[in-house]
Amino acid sequence: MGLGSTAKKIQLVSEKAEQMYKQVQELQGRIVTLEGAVDETHDTVTDLEGDVAEQRALLEAIAADRGLDVDAILTEAAIEDADEETGSTASESGDDAGESGDDADESGDGAGETGDAHATSESNA
Repeated sequence: MGLGSTAKKIQLVSEKAEQMYKQVQELQGRIVTLEGAVDETHDTVTDLEGDVAEQRALLEAIAADRGLDVDAILTEAAIEDADEETGSTASESGDDAGESGDDADESGDGAGETGDAHATSESNA
């Protein structure tokens, strides 16, 4: 009886070892695939960073050609971004309640911005 019980235990251990081996093989395959995807993503990001640098250089050249101060524009944009982040935090806490109605009629004529502002912006284009 002791040998039969031992044989069953050895068989169970062997089956578990085979299952674990299959899982390890599967994980190795997934890791290799993941490494390939990471390498491709890295290459893509590197290419995009180069493209962005080229576009920035072109935009700075255009801005300089038109007499615009690039540093001042970037500073203003950073300030606006910070204000928007602060504003979204304030709106989440309810601090800016009532501001939504102020923007609808900036001209004060009671007409809102239904068509006049759109027509004006089209004629300026």
